Amino acid sequence: MNRGMFTALSAIVIAQGLKVFTNKKLTGKWDWKPILQTGGMPSSHSAGVASLAAYTAANRGTRHTETAIAVVFGSIVMYDAQGIRRHTGEIARLVNELENNFEVISGDYPSLDYVKREKDLKELLGHQPIEVLGGALFGIAYGIIAAKIEDRKMGRA
Repeated sequence: MNRGMFTALSAIVIAQGLKVFTNKKLTGKWDWKPILQTGGMPSSHSAGVASLAAYTAANRGTRHTETAIAVVFGSIVMYDAQGIRRHTGEIARLVNELENNFEVISGDYPSLDYVKREKDLKELLGHQPIEVLGGALFGIAYGIIAAKIEDRKMGRA
């Protein structure tokens, strides 16, 4: 497998695993669900794209086209994670609250024909800016370390 791809994918997996520990620190309880959820600290999206950009920059140089592609792509992904996806989650929370209010009101007005959905909309879709920053910092460090390890194995110190 391409080492850059391996670096990015492993950064995503590690960041998802770290969410268990940050969730424990936040809630005081061990919970394995964050491994399979979107959102949370650190952003695995940010970790993946930042590690790829850092790895590429360390191997190819900051002036190389591959580095530019990785940085621009990563910036878009991180912006989306803390912007559009986060706002979509906030809208989902408001819709869920509105639906709960309709349920309460429908009990007072029998003529109101209201049927509750079986599942609420998913609210944790995006990241707070600090979560994106945490993922990016982890990813940059991980990408540089991965490149340095590869340099040692290849005899390029």
